Order: sequence, then structure tokens, then C-alpha cells
Amino acid sequence: MKSARAVEATRSRGAALGGRGRRAARHGLLAAAVGSVLLLATACGSGGGGGSSDSALGGGASASSGASAATGGSDATATAAPTNSAAVVTIKPENDATDVDTTGALKVGVASGKLTSVKVTSSDGATVDGSIAADGSSWTPSGALRSGTKYTVATTAVDGNQVGVSDKSTFTTMTPKNTNIGNFNVDPGATYGVGMEVSINFTHPVSDSDKKAVLKAVTVTSSPSVPVVGHWFGDSRVDFRPESYWAAGTKVTLHMDLDGVRTSSGTYGKQFKDVKFSIGRNQTSVADSVKHTLKVYHDGVLYKTIPASLGDPDHTTYNGKMVISEKDPTVDMNSETVGLGNAYRIKDVPHAMRLTTSGTFAHGVYWRPASIFGHQNTSHGCVGMRDVQGGGDPNTPAAWFYNHSLVGDVVQVVNSHDKIVAPDNGWNGWNMSWASWTA
Repeated sequence: MKSARAVEATRSRGAALGGRGRRAARHGLLAAAVGSVLLLATACGSGGGGGSSDSALGGGASASSGASAATGGSDATATAAPTNSAAVVTIKPENDATDVDTTGALKVGVASGKLTSVKVTSSDGATVDGSIAADGSSWTPSGALRSGTKYTVATTAVDGNQVGVSDKSTFTTMTPKNTNIGNFNVDPGATYGVGMEVSINFTHPVSDSDKKAVLKAVTVTSSPSVPVVGHWFGDSRVDFRPESYWAAGTKVTLHMDLDGVRTSSGTYGKQFKDVKFSIGRNQTSVADSVKHTLKVYHDGVLYKTIPASLGDPDHTTYNGKMVISEKDPTVDMNSETVGLGNAYRIKDVPHAMRLTTSGTFAHGVYWRPASIFGHQNTSHGCVGMRDVQGGGDPNTPAAWFYNHSLVGDVVQVVNSHDKIVAPDNGWNGWNMSWASWTA
């Protein structure tokens, strides 16, 4: 296949040769016409009028131009379009380069012209997003390239005379030695409560200078669509949530385009995947430390009231909105794991639902008399409901709440003599204002 330059040159040569042949033919015809006009003018004399004289002069001028083209071709040379473009495209990295950095190495520019098209495609056919500068002088990719991938760059540009030039190049990106994996908290195809936050914990810290690029590469979208924003808790964790609880039935997708994204010096992301999940019915609950109740709401309407026992005066329960982050039929609870020394060690605690990383649960209680629930706070900070050891009775209040709850449901504690739970103590970012979350 001929290059764009070869085709342009062939067309120009063909046009020049054809032009000389046609001009030569016109020269013969015009010369004969001039002779006839001169004879006619002699026969008629000056009495023939100015119009005939002007026509003859006009014919003489045309004949002279035709003769010039036929003999020297100087006029054709002066008006022919240039065959070579003055635009010079530069593609970095060089053609066939290997071990190319995925961030910042790909650059396309042009001198003495403007870029009109830049297309960068990977070996599997995926197109790299990017944009041409307003003045047409350069093109930059919108994000990082994928690691260990061969790319092809195809460009076109024009100079000031709109003469085009094209260029093409290939290169292969590096395979990083150090990778950073983001461990996420959602499962494909799962259904969660309306308070579910997407939380990602990286295996290595993300540098401050690279956090923006990571947030650009990790996004959460939904249908129906709402703005979802990520918030950093330290250097290794970023959580995502909308301004308000999800609407029931929402379809959510976590997009992880981290492959090739630098997370710190010498360390890069590796994941390139989508994780889709759903939001179930709208259920939220409110645990009141003064009234000793757990009220369950569906779509904001009271659905059920469960007698409860919250933290005692020496071990109060956190106030605030807490999201159920895990559900376990039974757990062994050891006070030493939450910094309370040897205060307790209880086996087979039934229907346990974690609310904070530090150890707050909503769970069944079998070691207290039934009379305390709804009347007295006796726990070490948890939300307790009547149950049997091992959770074998499905008719207890704790069993009912467990069976009707989803990971992602919100349990809000009110009227406790304690502080608001920290937003990073569990998936509890709902305790931050939207302005603070998005700052």
C-alpha cells in the first residue's frame, strides 16, 4: 500500500502532465482563432467599433499565456500544490520500544502543523482515551496504560496549507516488579442494604501525589444514577458512597482500572475488573439506649419493635449510624480482643452482626435473664437481644432480626452517653456530612 505522501506525489505529477497536454492543445486552437480575428479586423477597418478591438486583444492575451505554458511551464509550476507536508509528527516512546512506563511516557506532538487524529489501541483492540490540545500541537492519554501490553499509535496531521502527513508507531509497556492490590468488600452478584459503602484496602500505602490518579482509576456507578464519591481514610483505604442511602433496587458497579496506575514510586496497580452488585429493600433500624428498644423501619415506616439491652453506664454504646459489615451464626467473644482485659469470654454468641471494626455487634444474648431486655442496659457496648445459646431457636427476637437483615443495613444508635462512632470504624462514613466527605 502506498503511503499518504506517495499518493499525493503521484496525483500532483499526473495533474502537472495532464495540464501541459491540455494547455498545448488550447494553444493551437487559440492561435487559429487569433489569425481569423486579425483578418476580420483588417477587412472591417476602424469603423468596426471598440468591442471588436477589445475582443481581439483579449484573444491575444490568452494565446500569449497558452504559449508560455506550452514552452516553459513556468505558470504551472508556480500554482501547483506542494507534495510534501511541512508538519512533523513526533511520537514518544520510539518505535518498537519495550519496558515503557505506563504513566507519563506516551506523548504525541507536532511541529509546523496541527494534529487531526490520534488513535492508540492495545493488542486486544481496546482504545486508549485521550485528547488533542486546543491548538492541535499535542495529544495526551487521559489515564495510565495497562502493563505488559503492546500498543499501536496512528496519527495524522496537516500543515498550514492543509497538506496531510501520517505516522505510525508501536511499543510495549513494562511489567512492574511491585504491585499494589486493592482488597474490596463487595461480591459479584450479591445484594446489600441501602447503607452499603464500597471500601477498598490496599496492600501498600498510596502516596499523596498518586491518590488523584487512583481515584480516577477506581469509580463506582449506579442505575439509577447518583453521584458516588471516594474518600480517603489514611494512605491505604478509600471508601465510596452517595450523598444519601441508596434507593432500593439500585444496580451498582465498582470499576477497577488500576492496571498500570502508579500508586507510589516503583509500585503499580494490577486489577482491571468490574464488580456488579445490587441494593435490596430499604430497611434501617434505630436502637434507643434510653428506651431499650430496637425499632426496624421499612421505607421509613415502623415495621417491628424489638426489646433490647445496650451498653451499661461503664461501657456505653457508640452513638451514630453503623452499617452491618458481616453476619455470623455464632461467634466466640473475648474481651481481650477489644481492649477490655479479661472482662468476659463467651462462647457461641448467636446471631452476631458486626457494626464496627473495634468490636461493636448487634447479637443474641443467652446469658442474661429475659426480663432485662426492654428495661436495662447490661452489655459492654453492643446491642443485645434475647436468644438461646447457639441460636437454634428461629423464634427468638435476635433470630428474627438476623434473618431479616442484610450486610449493608444501617443500625443507628441514639441517646447513648457516648460519642458519635468514627466514620472509619467500620463502614460508617454516613456519620460525615456530604461536604466533609467530598472535601
